[in-house]
Amino acid sequence: MTSRRSSEVRAALDHPVIDGDGHFIELAPMLHDDIVATLEQIGGTGLRDRYVNGGMRPTDTSTSVQARTPASARDVWSAQPSWWGWPTANTKDRAAAHLPGLMHERLDEMGIDFMLIYPSMVMSFLDWNEIDGELGAALCRAVNIHNARLFAPYRDRITPAAIIPMSSPTEAIDELDFAVRDLGFKVGVVSAYARRPIPRIEREHGPLTPPVYRLDHFALDSEYDYDPFWQKCVELGFSPTCHSSLQYHDLSRSISNYQFNHIDAMAKSHESLAKALFLGGVTNRFPSLRFGFLEGGVAWAVMLYASLVGHWEKRNPAALMPRLDPASLDVDALMTYVHRYGDRETRDHADALRRWFSAPGARPDNLDEYAAAGITRVEDVHDRFVPNFYFGCEADDPLLAWAFDQRVNPLGARLRPIFGSDVSHWDVWDIEEPVAEAWELVDKGLITEDDFREFVFTNPLRLHAVNNPGIFDGTRVEVAAREAIGRGDHRS
Repeated sequence: MTSRRSSEVRAALDHPVIDGDGHFIELAPMLHDDIVATLEQIGGTGLRDRYVNGGMRPTDTSTSVQARTPASARDVWSAQPSWWGWPTANTKDRAAAHLPGLMHERLDEMGIDFMLIYPSMVMSFLDWNEIDGELGAALCRAVNIHNARLFAPYRDRITPAAIIPMSSPTEAIDELDFAVRDLGFKVGVVSAYARRPIPRIEREHGPLTPPVYRLDHFALDSEYDYDPFWQKCVELGFSPTCHSSLQYHDLSRSISNYQFNHIDAMAKSHESLAKALFLGGVTNRFPSLRFGFLEGGVAWAVMLYASLVGHWEKRNPAALMPRLDPASLDVDALMTYVHRYGDRETRDHADALRRWFSAPGARPDNLDEYAAAGITRVEDVHDRFVPNFYFGCEADDPLLAWAFDQRVNPLGARLRPIFGSDVSHWDVWDIEEPVAEAWELVDKGLITEDDFREFVFTNPLRLHAVNNPGIFDGTRVEVAAREAIGRGDHRS
């Protein structure tokens, strides 16, 4: 708890505060009526009834464990879901979570000039798309139509995020086109993965319950070529953001403890997607494309970036060939050590050991696993990673400081965290606190005022404005955004 109010922090700043990851909680009865009506419009009574009579609904954490028993969970080892995720003690905060008009009215109290706001209950529809593609895509469209209408009066200070199904690039492109061109969305969220069956298991055993699957991260060993989708993102000036978790997919999931499943689950999910995008060459082929990884912090990215640098330095083709190629082993020289230093048993096996050392080594199909990423020098790792990836950090995350620590990060890198208030969810007890809580990192000397500016203004601008310089036109932050863009801050 902080003694300073966020409005006071904002008043002392010479730049806006952009919330890169606010949330709202859908009003389920109204949402349901709109979904049913849109599904009937899109696919008639058949599509509507598949939803009405099926098991898929928006996720309400107030009732998520209602029908759950320890025995049923253990039987299929289903992860304990999120429960009691919506605030209840502060009624006005809870009302703001549901009512865009009240959220809009309170932004000055919150110290926020502009909010990118994401849904809560319908994120599960991104998974449903993999089970019933037609219904899943239609559900995403119904939600987007609903939310575009809901937030239209508040576009000067709030922009909602569309949900984009990623089961196939065709579905993703169709909904992205509709969301941007027809509904006017400026931002949107994708899943970090799509669930895919494992061919041999499906071939030999058919569909299983619970299902056996792998996770496809759209860029490396994917079922489809997603490059047309990434290209469409660039064309439309759209920077996809990700808000996914492994809490239901991790092999070490718990059937009884939500905290076990939730802690670091988003970091794990986002790390997998970032690795796939980097090593799969997406940031090489689409250098202007920007990705946001929300709510998982930046600590995982600091480690991933350092690991990518370290692995390339030790396993690039020039390093592999003289140092690790089995064919480079001098067997005669090695055997002299065997005879000189081996005990009697070892020397008795000298002939077998010579044959073992001399056996030809297997070679993978590709010696250069950084080839798709276009890495020919260590600086390329920085250039394919740092400008392209942005990391949503909540106000109480002290590890944010690692992103800016050029003493530690290879090549003096400054990674690019963005402020996410996460208002409306269980970890924000008072929606007037997050900005002030984030400023405490400055007060404690963990980050500088310049770091804070990047965190709450420059980095959100870089993420969303590099391909769409007009994204903030007509909003509270238009003048400041235009000035920053004029200086080239969004491209630096």
